[in-house]
Amino acid sequence: MNPSIVVVGSFNQDLTWTCAEFPAPGETIVGRFQTGPGGKGSNQAVAAARAGGATAFVGALGDDSFGRDAETFLRSEGIAVHLVRKKLPTGNAAILVNRRGENQIIIALGANAALAPRDVPAALLREARVVVCQHETNLAVNAHVFRAARRAGVTTVLNPAPMRADFDDRILDLTDVLIPNETEFVTLVNRRNFTEKALHALSHHDLHRLCRGFDVPTIIVTLGARGCFVSQSRGYVFIPAHTGLKVVDTTGAGDAFVGGFAAGLARFDGNIATAARYGNAAAALSVTKFGTAPSMPAQRAIEKLLRATPAE
Repeated sequence: MNPSIVVVGSFNQDLTWTCAEFPAPGETIVGRFQTGPGGKGSNQAVAAARAGGATAFVGALGDDSFGRDAETFLRSEGIAVHLVRKKLPTGNAAILVNRRGENQIIIALGANAALAPRDVPAALLREARVVVCQHETNLAVNAHVFRAARRAGVTTVLNPAPMRADFDDRILDLTDVLIPNETEFVTLVNRRNFTEKALHALSHHDLHRLCRGFDVPTIIVTLGARGCFVSQSRGYVFIPAHTGLKVVDTTGAGDAFVGGFAAGLARFDGNIATAARYGNAAAALSVTKFGTAPSMPAQRAIEKLLRATPAE
């Protein structure tokens, strides 16, 4: 079966430390350490595959132990992998997680930054239903991928994370679904004067009007513990967060949403609101487990949570 979802993006080896509180500048504290697969592209591919989507992942790795382990892991998840080796280290991330599940992250792009347009199989894009990109690779690749997807009539999903100074907003002309978090959305609206505090004060009507200022058919703003907001030309819907779940680690929740949404989009014949509810449930479940890729929930768990939560 040809993959219906193609994720083009990053793999990072996650190096994670948990601690009671984040260290202050100059302070050394004792924490607990573990390592595992991560990276926004890889995480989103894993989330989509576990959520029931036939998924392919295109990315770049170094010729090192992290890269070799990455390929083994992705294949074990049932993902069709299209990987190129670069003469750079495999991407990696240093992650601190405190006792409230909050995180601080530093990434080194490594091989991810060397991913090139020629590394992305054209036939894979043409045969897909949904193509997903983020900002942890060479941004020129995203533009190339979205142009090819648009020519083929494939739905393009952009998660502009992390928001970068070299972001070229002309890619929005090729974007069908834009999924920023609060910080990324604020940066897109106004990099100097608009704030998250101002965003929180907006009514849903005013937030919708702000979203419609972009020439993107669908914008989904993920709002962390509040849920997500879906804006389309015909109207908007607010999808509240699931409650009653114990938060362990919020790292990777955004990736769980994007991957779950992509799987929902392919499964529910392009129904944006239904796919967003599916992604919202995937994100909610992801924060109940530690880690990034390991925390991505299975299709059965997502469906169970949705059955227990009536749609708004």
